[in-house]
Amino acid sequence: MIHTSDRSLFRSLHTPARPLALANVWDAASARIVEAAGAAAIATTSAGVAWSLGAPDGDRVSRDLVLGVIARITAAVAVPVTVDIEGGYGGTPAEVADTVARVLEAGAAGVNIEDGARPPGALADRVTAARAAADRAGADLFVNARVDTYLLGLGDPATRLRDTLDRARSYVDAGADGVFVPGVTDPALIGELAAALTVPLNVMAGPGAPTVAELGVLGVARVSLGSGMAQAAYATARRAALDLHGAGGYDSLRHGIDYPELNGLFTATG
Repeated sequence: MIHTSDRSLFRSLHTPARPLALANVWDAASARIVEAAGAAAIATTSAGVAWSLGAPDGDRVSRDLVLGVIARITAAVAVPVTVDIEGGYGGTPAEVADTVARVLEAGAAGVNIEDGARPPGALADRVTAARAAADRAGADLFVNARVDTYLLGLGDPATRLRDTLDRARSYVDAGADGVFVPGVTDPALIGELAAALTVPLNVMAGPGAPTVAELGVLGVARVSLGSGMAQAAYATARRAALDLHGAGGYDSLRHGIDYPELNGLFTATG
């Protein structure tokens, strides 16, 4: 079980001076690999978790199955873990509060909760419920509110920045500790977002995006890979399968982690 000091540590890692870089994981093995690479914290990807459980992303997977994955990840690593709970795995704020209470029991230091195509007021109510659940548990939970205006192309492009900031401010007023705006890579836009927010800004990065250090200069405090690493891992599995069932070769396996090294990540933790 995570200690209060671990949650305080996680909160302190959000700084543009050295942005928190999160390579989002989907199971205990990917979490241990990321931790061994020097990660200060671990984040999950809802898409990667859902795919690993045989379900599509988008609040379509059983909450109990996700909670089992979270518990295994927190047990496997020593660093703080923040988890993507999509829309909260519940139809009402009360159900979202129950999700957060159970996520805390599983050992999480933070949660991501998203608005998607819902009205902004719906996520504000969910953030309020999440904060109340954390307060009842006496937990310093970092609530990261995701604004999907750019990711989903919502609303009028001419007013999208204003709409994004309006949503973000309503979530902060409801109790969010940070704001996640995926789908933005333009440095000027990222800088405007960071300057306008009073809480840490989280963006999603990938090929072609500014580096972590460059994003820090723009004011970003947290950088996530989203489902990118899971997609890359599954692409490797597909290449290996096509290689085997096509030409009958094995070259796609050439860059795998050595068995003793990978096995040792778990042997070392008992």
